Amino acid sequence: MKALVLYDSFFGNTETIAQTIAAALGSSADVAVVKVGDASLEQLKGLDVLFVGSPTRGFQPSEAMVPFLKSLPPGSLAGVKAGIFDTRIALEDMKPAALRFAAKIGGYADKKIAALLKSSGAEVILPTGGFLVAKSEGPLKDGEVERAEAWAKQIIAGMGL
Repeated sequence: MKALVLYDSFFGNTETIAQTIAAALGSSADVAVVKVGDASLEQLKGLDVLFVGSPTRGFQPSEAMVPFLKSLPPGSLAGVKAGIFDTRIALEDMKPAALRFAAKIGGYADKKIAALLKSSGAEVILPTGGFLVAKSEGPLKDGEVERAEAWAKQIIAGMGL
């Protein structure tokens, strides 16, 4: 299995989840972990599975992730299965209440990443992963690394790879 874990990270939380996903894929997989600023279209060729993750910033993926995903030619990810994840603050931890309301409307990065990958032909595997940070700079909440590992294994098992 050839896999790529593509991510962006500001404070290291999303990078931790990306590294956890790569480790969960096991030693028999050919896995690369690449920060989006260092990624090239060439790295997307011949993949069986692509994991893409970003912190949620202003209800969107990072400013670097969006243009990279928009640059993918239509159909370039045909036949590639994609697992999507983000890091986010739980609704109950958002203050003030108006921010919680805005988050309910605006959503998180995972949905936008999924839409961009689908437009490039990827088959998005559900559920997406939303991993929780205590505050915008982190740290990850207790148990989130273990949850990310279980989520990645569930995605791979569901794909039959």
